[in-house]
Amino acid sequence: MKSSSVFSRPPLLQSLLLLLLLPPPPLRPICAQVSTGAATSWTPGAPDCPEACACAPGGQANCSALALVAVPPGLSRRVRTLLLDHNRVRALPPGAFAGAGALLRLDLRENGLRSVHARAFWGLSVLQRLDLSDNQLEALAPGTFASLRALRSLSLADNRLALLEPAALGALPLLRALSLQDNALSALSPDLLTGLPALDALRLRGNPWACGCALRSLCAWLRQHPRPASEAETLLCVSPGRQTLSPLTAFPDAAFRHCAQPLAARDLAVVYALGPVSFLASLATCLALGSVLTACRARRRRCRASARRPPRRPPDPDPDGPASPEIPVSPTAASAQA
Repeated sequence: MKSSSVFSRPPLLQSLLLLLLLPPPPLRPICAQVSTGAATSWTPGAPDCPEACACAPGGQANCSALALVAVPPGLSRRVRTLLLDHNRVRALPPGAFAGAGALLRLDLRENGLRSVHARAFWGLSVLQRLDLSDNQLEALAPGTFASLRALRSLSLADNRLALLEPAALGALPLLRALSLQDNALSALSPDLLTGLPALDALRLRGNPWACGCALRSLCAWLRQHPRPASEAETLLCVSPGRQTLSPLTAFPDAAFRHCAQPLAARDLAVVYALGPVSFLASLATCLALGSVLTACRARRRRCRASARRPPRRPPDPDPDGPASPEIPVSPTAASAQA
């Protein structure tokens, strides 16, 4: 009776009892399906992957050798490595990599790149490796790399740089490797290396170095960071005449003794503080002396004019007026007049 009473209950209650008695399904296949779906979701053409690029689960977007003329749109924070080498990107506009704020590596080799806007790399605050080699860069605007505070490796090799201003690099406290080989550099600014405190690998061969006072700081840096003899022998002077083919590492600090020493920070502060004051004082002195000199010349002109003026004659007597009284003349004066 008891068992029959159970089965005589409504069908809904029976279904609930059967679900409770069944064993739970295994969770492993479900997790495997979820992970497999996440791995295959980032495919070319997906919202997080740039169009026409080959994307991998590790965050690599391979856009190499696709004849691209601009940075592909659709970059996201899932991109960790962006390969744009061997394309035709001639210029980088402001915010060229907007959306890729998590980018760690950027490869732009062999694009025929000619210009890079000062704000082209804005937003890439965690970028660690940047390769701009084998392009046609002739100059870099101030602040080009200033926002890349996490940068550790920068390659500007095989370009046409004749001048590299310290303001272009800015302060890169973590930069360890800088490649400047095969450019048109003849000197480096003394302030360029002071903004790179962690630098220990500097590639410089293939540049027409002029061994003058402008290379003093570079030669000092090379002495503090010895390199293999085979590499040191490639850093040669091409001017002036008597220094031609001399290695940069062969110049001691005594060779630059004739060069003017740069002013220290304290001396610069004194110059900047006293410069305006001395200028205003000299200007006031000149104005005062000029006023005194002008007054003296005006007085001298008045004196000369009064000296040249004829004396005033007494007025002629009026013939119709009263006759002047006759003055008696003494006999002595009369005889003298006769």
